[in-house]
Amino acid sequence: MPGIDKLPVEETLEDSPQTRSLLGVFEEDAAAVSSYTSQLYNAMQRIYNAQNELSTATHLTSKLLKEYKQQRFPLGGDDEVMTSTLQQFAQVIDELSSCHAVLSTQLADAMMFPITQFKEKHLKEMLTLNEVFAIASHDHDLAINKYSRLSKRRENEKIKMEVTEDLYTSRKKQHQTMMHYFSALNMLQYKKKIALLEPLLGYMQAQINFFKMGSEHMTQQLEEFLANIGTSVQGVRREMETEQDLMHQTIQDLEVASDSLYLPDPDTKLFNVNRNLTRKTGYMNTRNKTRLVSSTWERHYYFTQGGNLMRQARGDVAGGLVTDLDNCTVMAVDSDDRRYCFQITAFDGKRSVVVQAESKKECEEWISTINNISKRIYLSENPEELAARVNQTALEAVTPSPSFQQRHDSSIKPAVHNRARPPPTNSPSSHGSESPALSAISLDSIVAPDTPIQFDIISPVSEDLSNLAKTSGSRRTNPFGESGEPKTQESEESILHQLFIVRFLGSMEVKTEESSDVIYETMRQILAARAIHNIFRMTESHLLITCDSLKLIDPQTQVTRLRFPLHKVVLCATHKENRRLYGFVLHTGGNRTEGRSLSVCYVFESNNEGEKICDSVGLAKQIALQSQMDRQTTDKQKELDRVKQRQLKELDKQKQIDKDLEEQSRLIAASSRPNQASGEGQFVALSEDSDTADDGKTKKKESEA
Repeated sequence: MPGIDKLPVEETLEDSPQTRSLLGVFEEDAAAVSSYTSQLYNAMQRIYNAQNELSTATHLTSKLLKEYKQQRFPLGGDDEVMTSTLQQFAQVIDELSSCHAVLSTQLADAMMFPITQFKEKHLKEMLTLNEVFAIASHDHDLAINKYSRLSKRRENEKIKMEVTEDLYTSRKKQHQTMMHYFSALNMLQYKKKIALLEPLLGYMQAQINFFKMGSEHMTQQLEEFLANIGTSVQGVRREMETEQDLMHQTIQDLEVASDSLYLPDPDTKLFNVNRNLTRKTGYMNTRNKTRLVSSTWERHYYFTQGGNLMRQARGDVAGGLVTDLDNCTVMAVDSDDRRYCFQITAFDGKRSVVVQAESKKECEEWISTINNISKRIYLSENPEELAARVNQTALEAVTPSPSFQQRHDSSIKPAVHNRARPPPTNSPSSHGSESPALSAISLDSIVAPDTPIQFDIISPVSEDLSNLAKTSGSRRTNPFGESGEPKTQESEESILHQLFIVRFLGSMEVKTEESSDVIYETMRQILAARAIHNIFRMTESHLLITCDSLKLIDPQTQVTRLRFPLHKVVLCATHKENRRLYGFVLHTGGNRTEGRSLSVCYVFESNNEGEKICDSVGLAKQIALQSQMDRQTTDKQKELDRVKQRQLKELDKQKQIDKDLEEQSRLIAASSRPNQASGEGQFVALSEDSDTADDGKTKKKESEA
């Protein structure tokens, strides 16, 4: 190629300074070519590596798109449209992956091979020749110096021959090396251009072939498919923007509405307590007893699910069951170190949970919600509407709620609340326990209006007992409330002893004791009053059923709180729907101003044993009746035995009389033998004695009969 400078090979033997200077220029050019070629090689290597990575990534993308239909997304259903669309994309991308693989092969052959060969072969050859030329030049310089130092006076042919031969060899070697080196430097100018242009040509040709393959795959059908997908993406984007605007507006509204909810303990006077809930969620603290005295509190997220109370710790996947709320009991409790605590007791009474709400409002709402769930209101079609109707019925049945302080004072003093007169219309019961006979008659015929409701265990004859205690001041009073009367032998030897765990709900005076409807109505009135007044505290006792009485015993001190004579229990029944509720009517025998007898209905809650208690009371009355009948039969038999004993005594007495008469007759006969003249008179006397004996025998036969 014209215009390319060359090193003169014919001047290599002369090795002039001009030649050396020109050689230095060519060596600098070779070094610059080597440096530039290395940079270009690195760039092309990156292109090749990127193309290989693109081919691999494209193939992996196609594979993942094909596996989309096998994925199970938690929030995504079986979207057939999305699956088919991604399958079409997978086919197209798979074809593109094949094209990229072909492009990678062409780049390796047409681009990387020429520049790699130039870098690894020709440039390394130049470097090797440079090193060999430097060694040969150095050896030639040493040989020239040695030859120049030959002595002129003392010529040694042998040394001269060796030096001359050494110089000849080094000069020949330098000349030959220098010629090959000059030739390689001259050829480098041509190889440089080839090494720069050939890889670029191969790169462009490979790209052109890739574009041609792409144009062959780009059909009209594919263009329409891509256009449809683009339209769908734009539609989804518009929906996302609309949803985003809606979410922003919702967030603003919630920020305004939730400003009052940030208060940790809102005032219940400003924020009403919703007592109609059948579902509730929120964070509460759970008490865990670590030792006999100490306890720890853990924060959990609580929520109701049907009739179950669930809780879930932060980070857990799902919640766990805490307790079954069906037929459970809930009451506010006092804690030494926490506020707003309440206790949930399972229906069997074996498990209880103490939790702490965040505020007073939350505590009351949780208690109301659990009470509604315990009544199984959540099973109805409209649970909140039914709960509201139940609470409205309770509001109509009782007076407004007392203050919070009065409710706490009720734990010290007997809590008595007057009941307002119910409306004349027949409102649905909060427990659905009224029978058709009860709805047909007036409630005034069962429960007298303005009748106080007793929520604490107070004996109905406590006033009489107090008066009796005043009159009998000499008798010592038991400070634990136990009765000072000695136990009868009958109670100690009672055949039946049944013990149940019960909780006293309340008692009130009733008008009639003829039907179990009076117990159902009393239950409704007491439960409604407790719900309205937020009275959830209940006194737990042990109910002992014997053949002569019912006793309420303190479970801790074993002190008898109340004793109900069994013959005065005239009626006992269980709630029709909630079998844990039961009650009985006690005929006290006192008289009111109307001149009628006084009857009190007591209502209790048991651990799902209401029917068992009623059956035990019935069995006790049967045993008592049978015992009474046995006593009457025994007394009658004893009376017959006494009569028989008296008759036997009279018979023995008569026999003794007959024996005495016979003895007297013999004596008379013996005394009458010497006096024959008076034999006729004696005969008459004997005849009289025989008549008397006949009369005695007749009486004896009558007595034996």
